[in-house]
Amino acid sequence: MKALLMHRDRDFDEDQPLPWNTSDMTQDLDLKTLLRAMAGDDKFLFEVSRKVLLCGARNDIETVRYRQEVLKDCLQNPEVIHELYAIVVDTLDRTRKQTWGITSHYPSSVLYSATDLLETLTVMLRKLRDTCLAHASKFRSEAFQALFTMLAKELTDEYLAAIQDHLTISRFRKGTLMSAQLGQHNESTSLVLRKAPDRKQKWFERLLRKRPPGYTFELHERDETGARIFGEIRHRAISKVAVALAESADHVVSFFQMLRTELAFYVACTNLYATLLDKGERVCFPTPVPAGERNHHFRKLYDVCLSLRMEQKIVSNTLDEDGKDLVTITGANQGGKSSFLRSVGVAQLMLQCGMFVGAEQFEGELCSALLTHYKREEDASMQSGKFDEELSRMNQIVAHIGRNAMVLFNESFAATNEREGSEIARQIVTALLEKRVRVFYVTHLYEFARGFFEKRREDALFLRAERQPDGSRTFQLSVAEPLETSYGEDLYREIFEEVDEAISSPPISRIPATAD
Repeated sequence: MKALLMHRDRDFDEDQPLPWNTSDMTQDLDLKTLLRAMAGDDKFLFEVSRKVLLCGARNDIETVRYRQEVLKDCLQNPEVIHELYAIVVDTLDRTRKQTWGITSHYPSSVLYSATDLLETLTVMLRKLRDTCLAHASKFRSEAFQALFTMLAKELTDEYLAAIQDHLTISRFRKGTLMSAQLGQHNESTSLVLRKAPDRKQKWFERLLRKRPPGYTFELHERDETGARIFGEIRHRAISKVAVALAESADHVVSFFQMLRTELAFYVACTNLYATLLDKGERVCFPTPVPAGERNHHFRKLYDVCLSLRMEQKIVSNTLDEDGKDLVTITGANQGGKSSFLRSVGVAQLMLQCGMFVGAEQFEGELCSALLTHYKREEDASMQSGKFDEELSRMNQIVAHIGRNAMVLFNESFAATNEREGSEIARQIVTALLEKRVRVFYVTHLYEFARGFFEKRREDALFLRAERQPDGSRTFQLSVAEPLETSYGEDLYREIFEEVDEAISSPPISRIPATAD
């Protein structure tokens, strides 16, 4: 049995490695805020959501669409999804306490533990099946329909009753019947476990039934050696049954474990969805486009992570950048540039793993990899200067990048002077564009931005953070040419005017009188 809620034809790979740049992406895009909203205090939900989110670049467009349909069902029936998840978690909690004997070296211990475990799993499979069938009419996605059909077909009442009968027999409460042959040295060989005789016959029928000729003997209750020998013979006879039951139990447990993993992602998505809706934010299911088509436009896209950290609603942006490989963002300090860049990156991750995005409408192409190159504050752990550290990270990106990847730059190469930083940025971005890599670049390097603007490239778009005449920010971006100033004096004036006011109006304090 397979859940197949994440892929149409295979289980989700829990052991797949995370991308090499997981740490940078988590820091640059503030993904911990997003993951905490999805998982709360549940570490398992957190880890599953983290792996699904960060490994999304490996999905093809059919997988994205497949998951979107599953998630739509989940968002329409959140109570059912949480109920199914609770059943699965409860099942695994119960079975975890019953698996100790399966690892024993003694077949009898393996047999009894596997039998107990399978009895518990049979009860929980029936509960899972009944819950699914009770709500099957509410689900429309291919994945859930296939899961419910499989459970109904494979787990019929007759089948579950037959399992219970076999498990009852496997306990051998009335003794173990087996046959054997004598070997060369009179050792027992060809041990075969036999089905016990039918005990439903009336007593006189059993009395009159012709028995095959044979000999019987009984062990003395104090014959420890004989008991040990017969115990060893019994172990050999039941070993195959014990192994078969243990493998069956392991198979069913594996099904519940995978179902838990795949349901966990959708449970986390419903948590995030409910949180954003409670804040009054918009969400939509994005339209995925195959890599290389350069379709990328959205309406009212906002930074989901910033929204989760703030009380008020977040300013959104609307943009059509179809056919563009380079988007350069300049403009006023504290004008919303970094927030916009983060909104693009987070939306791309959510798109590629099959989630909804924080926007009113979104259409975007899949990328082969998402990479970030943000400025870093200098710290004691750095073994070289900030500029050397930036170049080192850029070297790692170049080593892992490929066609149709997306790179987000935020104030990169600003640790050196304007001319040198602009030239390095120009050469790097030009090389990336030649390799069909999409670039979003937030920068204050005017020479760099102006140089690309004057080339009038058809594949380049230039955005600028808006600033009102009075110096206030709208936190929205508009299509506009780069300006030579980023209005840092606004921040200087805002900060130091407050300081000047505080200095010019010191608090009045009374000096207590003292006696000589």
